[in-house]
Amino acid sequence: MSELNISQRQSGSVTIVDLAGKIALGESNRALHDAIRGLTADGKKNILLNLVGVTLIDSSGLGELVASYASVERNGGSLKLANLSDRFVELITITKLYTVFDVFDNEADALASFGTASEAAA
Repeated sequence: MSELNISQRQSGSVTIVDLAGKIALGESNRALHDAIRGLTADGKKNILLNLVGVTLIDSSGLGELVASYASVERNGGSLKLANLSDRFVELITITKLYTVFDVFDNEADALASFGTASEAAA
């Protein structure tokens, strides 16, 4: 059993993936990998990872996030991160991954960055 719980929901054209638990070497990485690949296979282009429930991320987990980002981008989509813990912000700052990911403090700002708010108003 994975130590990472993954659930999905839609907000307009954005698929929000809620993560809770550990993103670490082993089953949790595989679960995240499978979830992201499944979304891209289904033609989902706008993906927001909500990391509010993530309690730990190791180097393997960071690698999986980068691989997920690359996979979504390769398929013409966009993957963004929201609700990172202070420790995770520190980690992606040290590793300079802040230059790769679009990171948001909250879900509303992240959703607005996809442009769906203006599309919904039109």
